[in-house]
Amino acid sequence: MKTNNNNIKRAKLATIHIAKAQLGMDDDTYREMLASFGLKSSKDASIPKLNEIITHLESKGFESKKRKNQPKAVKGQAPETALMGKIGALLADGKLQWAYGHGIAKKMFGVERLEWCDCQQLRKVVAALEYNKKRLAKKQAEEAQAQTENIQV
Repeated sequence: MKTNNNNIKRAKLATIHIAKAQLGMDDDTYREMLASFGLKSSKDASIPKLNEIITHLESKGFESKKRKNQPKAVKGQAPETALMGKIGALLADGKLQWAYGHGIAKKMFGVERLEWCDCQQLRKVVAALEYNKKRLAKKQAEEAQAQTENIQV
């Protein structure tokens, strides 16, 4: 777990330094900003504090190019494969984040991320998302019918 936190911290530090360059901050301005967060160096910050700094930099105009919660390419299985594309479409139709799909994979198979699922597991995730889509459509139809009945009465 310690290694994972170190990787997260390194990625957030890199994001901060990218933002610093993108915003054209000189070193004095950067140090002044860190001091406003009670820090002398960004390396001394905890992950939540780094998130605060990133949010602050975004409020100043920093735009991250990274797509949030978008699956990364894995050797032998690109996110553009048919099943991953289908999962992405079903998530988009339901206005759900990729994190929802990852949660399904974790709950069903104990696998943290969709990219780590094999084809059979991905088919089951597609089936679960389609079942959820039908369930929600049925629920919305029932609510619409109940609403029209209330209007007629």
